[in-house]
Amino acid sequence: MGLDFEKLNGLVPAVIQDATTRRVLMVGYMNEEALTVTRDRALVTFFSRSRGKLWTKGETSGNYLQVRQIIEDCDHDTLLIKAIPTGPVCHTGSDTCFGEVNDPEELTDSEFLFYLEQVICDRRDFPQEGSYTNHLFSRGINKIAQKVGEEAVELIIESKDDNKDLFLGEAADLMYHFLVLLAQKNMELSEVIEVLKGRHSR
Repeated sequence: MGLDFEKLNGLVPAVIQDATTRRVLMVGYMNEEALTVTRDRALVTFFSRSRGKLWTKGETSGNYLQVRQIIEDCDHDTLLIKAIPTGPVCHTGSDTCFGEVNDPEELTDSEFLFYLEQVICDRRDFPQEGSYTNHLFSRGINKIAQKVGEEAVELIIESKDDNKDLFLGEAADLMYHFLVLLAQKNMELSEVIEVLKGRHSR
């Protein structure tokens, strides 16, 4: 079943969400042409109701929204678009049109861990030149698994000393490479958490 553009006279609302932080960035409207352009260019493009024409977000400011995923709602009359912003989204200069700060440093500890997982998956699906994460993915599962083993050994070695900073650094390295391994296996941290929950209830 396709999108129903008739309910709002040829338009559907499009909720834009940051693909990594999961913050809602803004809401706009699309007609069929705007949706086609958005899919073809992988840049969020709206239909301006005031100007009566298409406009690509960022065409003036340079703060584009790079499309990662487009999802229809259950009634097929609203879109959720997950995107990566290249700068502040709101015309006021704010990170979002709702006044929220869209900064990973403002996330809670648990939110940041899932944010990091999303960044790693984004590198997997949309490689960036010079990215260490992409370098790991290019080496394949055997090298990634080997790296996890190396980091685990280094953590064990540091645990025998009393240097807190070195120990925490190795712990962070192990956690990061573990997330890369999960992404390579097309598995999610939430699945590991579900296993832990199951064990905790026993």
